[in-house]
Amino acid sequence: MLKLLACGAWACAVTLLSGYATLVWSVGEPGLAAAHDQGFAGLEFKKTKPINVPMIAEGEVQGYVVAQFVFTADAATLRKLAVPPDIFLLDEAFRALYADEKLDFRHLEKYDITKLTKNLPAKVNERLGVALVKDVLVQEFNYVSKDEMKR
Repeated sequence: MLKLLACGAWACAVTLLSGYATLVWSVGEPGLAAAHDQGFAGLEFKKTKPINVPMIAEGEVQGYVVAQFVFTADAATLRKLAVPPDIFLLDEAFRALYADEKLDFRHLEKYDITKLTKNLPAKVNERLGVALVKDVLVQEFNYVSKDEMKR
């Protein structure tokens, strides 16, 4: 009975000490915490609503490109704005996708999304008059044909 209690106490002590050592070791890593603080300090991530951009070919709507974005913005400036920048980002994305002659909606894998995500922050910041949007990421980018929508 005494051996059983000693083994239980020993197991508890080892578990507590290993948990403490792990905590001290992970907090003590200055590289990871410093890189995280420097890279994302003052930024806030915002997810936009999905947009549906009609794709017109041969004089009729063939389907819709469905896109959703995530953007990073300066948190302090974001709180000061009267109008959310999401609206401007979605408007610029809609305009870019709708007017792009190179967009082959039947083969979206060939579309230059990098160009789109690099141009969107510049256009939104220009419209807002503030360097607010830092980066735009693509959450979703799909094509839904008119026939698929009927099903």
